[in-house]
Amino acid sequence: MCFLTPDFCDFNLWVTRRVQTVDEDGIGSDSEVKKQFAGVVTVDRSLENRRMQAGQVISGAILIVTTERLTQGQTGRDADIVTYQGRDYRVTFVDPYTAYGAGFVQAHCELLPFDGGIPVEQ
Repeated sequence: MCFLTPDFCDFNLWVTRRVQTVDEDGIGSDSEVKKQFAGVVTVDRSLENRRMQAGQVISGAILIVTTERLTQGQTGRDADIVTYQGRDYRVTFVDPYTAYGAGFVQAHCELLPFDGGIPVEQ
């Protein structure tokens, strides 16, 4: 299947899942699980640096097609965080993507705020 060819598929994606639980005393706690997965990543919205009087904001988004069941969040569970090329993206919307076949989804992921860091090109 062309989805799994290294020309298109990135095998080094990571998802961080945070699950919220409440104990018998009513005290909530979060647990975090990281898992590696594979998917095809494309630009959904390119990086944009907006400079304002109060400071600057860097935004952007990616689209991931995968069989991993990513979530934008639900009761008792935060939205998944995907790490791609050293940057974290929050899953904001997931819908079926049957063009690749049964079980595939496309996930729209928004870049989380960051300080700019060191460019990948260097």
